[in-house]
Amino acid sequence: MRIAVFGTGGVGGYFGGRLALAGEDVVFIARGAHLQAMRAGGLRVESPKGNFTVPSVQATDDPAQVGPMDAVLVAVKAWQVGEAAQAILPMVGPETCVVPLQNGLEAPAQVSAVLGPQHVLGGTCVISSAIAAPGRIRHLGLEPSVTFGALDHHPSPRAERLREAFMRAEVTAVIPTDIQVAIWEKFMAIRFGPVGAVARAPVGVLRSVPETRQMVEQACVETLTVARARGIPLAEDSPAKTMAAVDAIAPGIIASLQRDITAGRPSELEALTGALVRLGAEVGVETPLHAFVYQSLLPQELRARGIKYPE
Repeated sequence: MRIAVFGTGGVGGYFGGRLALAGEDVVFIARGAHLQAMRAGGLRVESPKGNFTVPSVQATDDPAQVGPMDAVLVAVKAWQVGEAAQAILPMVGPETCVVPLQNGLEAPAQVSAVLGPQHVLGGTCVISSAIAAPGRIRHLGLEPSVTFGALDHHPSPRAERLREAFMRAEVTAVIPTDIQVAIWEKFMAIRFGPVGAVARAPVGVLRSVPETRQMVEQACVETLTVARARGIPLAEDSPAKTMAAVDAIAPGIIASLQRDITAGRPSELEALTGALVRLGAEVGVETPLHAFVYQSLLPQELRARGIKYPE
């Protein structure tokens, strides 16, 4: 299967590397030193599941050179999705499917607005990973998996072909009955990330300290309330199931949102926290925990993006 990976960071590098190692025809869209390192020495992945190297990779910073693909995995940060969708246009043919893998709620709609909904599958993934050095990805934890499916809930032969490619790559791939439910469930599953960004603590501490555990629980309940108000049929017990899953995560795991904020980099604060405040307000649902986190972290986020206010 001919697959483009747009954004070769921790997510795109790991999943694209697995697909390439399994013999799929993978093209990596990357830039800068990371691109140069991959062209010179391939892609190396360090993982608790076993290190591996793809010694020769197809990599470019110009999607126009690639041509139409069978599938495009969008693995950029959430705030880059709109720009990425425009750049992906030259890679989209009549049968191309595009799968956003971001940790938010709005990426499928943003990509659909540019490429047309007929090309877009809803998607999400599970992994903790990052670029360790140019040309090198480090899988930090969590069992990697991808979930995707047609936004209209109808069976999709394109999704099934992509699922089979992931299975050949020994990556768990799931096509759920309702991809929108799956996206909201994943959003709930990472509610420890915004809390960790405020508390500056890994998940093991967040779930052990009663006060921060209560914050994570409240974030899950707010997510459930907004989802249901917007017609997404999340199960009533999904917050309890989420907390059980959080209790099973390796204690040292730190969400990417927290890593970026701690490092002073632009983060996915808007997509992972501000978006729920906004989506809740649209249907008359208050989200005080998310509003507190968003408002607390916004000054630092603006500073990371070079937006200055008088001191």
